[in-house]
Amino acid sequence: MYFFPILFAVLDSESDRALADRLKAREPEALRELYDKYGRMAYALIFRVVRNAGVAEDLTQETFLRVWNRMAGFDNQRGAIGPWVLTVARNRAIDYLRSVDGRMTQNAIELTGTESPAFFVDMESTILNAERAKQLKEAFRKLNENQRTVIELAYFEGLSQTEMAEKMRQPLGTVKTWVRTALRTLREELEEPALV
Repeated sequence: MYFFPILFAVLDSESDRALADRLKAREPEALRELYDKYGRMAYALIFRVVRNAGVAEDLTQETFLRVWNRMAGFDNQRGAIGPWVLTVARNRAIDYLRSVDGRMTQNAIELTGTESPAFFVDMESTILNAERAKQLKEAFRKLNENQRTVIELAYFEGLSQTEMAEKMRQPLGTVKTWVRTALRTLREELEEPALV
């Protein structure tokens, strides 16, 4: 599938809010419930990035430990915990790849900022509903193979356009065109219709 796993974290916001409150109260049972609910999705996302089962298991555990340790900053009235867990998982995987491959460059995207709970204000109301996921799936079907590949390389591997060009053995200008065209297509397909 070519769309982001985070979009499948369709949440029961009431139970997630209660779960977040229990995590803030440092209830160990709440951490187990969070893991039961999001552990498979986090593992699948991490495995997709690192392609190593053992590493994915370790990074999944690190993800939930990081969430546990940062719960004090999470406002469950302003955002959903599921997308936050999956973003932490994705960032852990990309950080691992970068550390292993030594790809830290001056132009690297700073991912830790997106782990801030404040980043997820109203997220469930904007991207985490089933209709939106369906729209994204349809939008991805309109992309050609090269366009899907560059979007996946950016999302799952955190590659810059220069790194994509090297990996795909394509000129940088060609890769930039694929990215620009893919993003424009997705934006047009996902744009909310104007109210008349």
